[in-house]
Amino acid sequence: MGILSQEDSDYLKKELEKITNNVIIEFFSTDNKDKCEQCDNIRAIMKEIMDLTDKVSLKEFNIDKDKEKAEKYNIKMAPVLIFNNKDNGNIKFYGVPSGYEFSSLIEDIMDIGTGNIEFDEGVEEKIKAIDEDVNIMVFVTPTCPYCPAAVRTAHKFAMINPKIKADMIESYEFPEIADKYKVQGVPRVIINEKDGFEGALEQEKFLEKIIENL
Repeated sequence: MGILSQEDSDYLKKELEKITNNVIIEFFSTDNKDKCEQCDNIRAIMKEIMDLTDKVSLKEFNIDKDKEKAEKYNIKMAPVLIFNNKDNGNIKFYGVPSGYEFSSLIEDIMDIGTGNIEFDEGVEEKIKAIDEDVNIMVFVTPTCPYCPAAVRTAHKFAMINPKIKADMIESYEFPEIADKYKVQGVPRVIINEKDGFEGALEQEKFLEKIIENL
């Protein structure tokens, strides 16, 4: 039995037909079975998507064996899915993108696959103008209905500015990281290790937080 219902599968297939660009996703697993309990679920999710379109491809690596490649993308933990169309791996999903976060995965695929990324008025040019490195971590849980909005804003920013790295981190799968950044509610966003806020801010407010922490 698949993850998607037949109705959802039919709808998603029609949406994915809009994709014109190939979408390359890389998956890093780990030999640590305790850390990779969700690896098979991630593979199953990706297979179901790829069964609906030939425009999405998945390449699998191992963080323990493919160390040089992991270092290139500054990957220190797994499992993680990376969008790698621009060869900088700056859009990541740490943990399984299930529950509400499945929509974030699909919408990222649609944005990159169509090249049509929507921004609020005046935001896009300001994001493109950022010339300093920005690291955004968005902590989520699968049952959080507000988390995808925060993830999507961070990922959209990273799609148009290679200086920006945006990571979704599933708090239950990486509790030690969530504890380090005092995650008590989600979405929780950390920018450049300096500041954090909770909630899904509109794009302009999110941008202001980035600028404050440059």
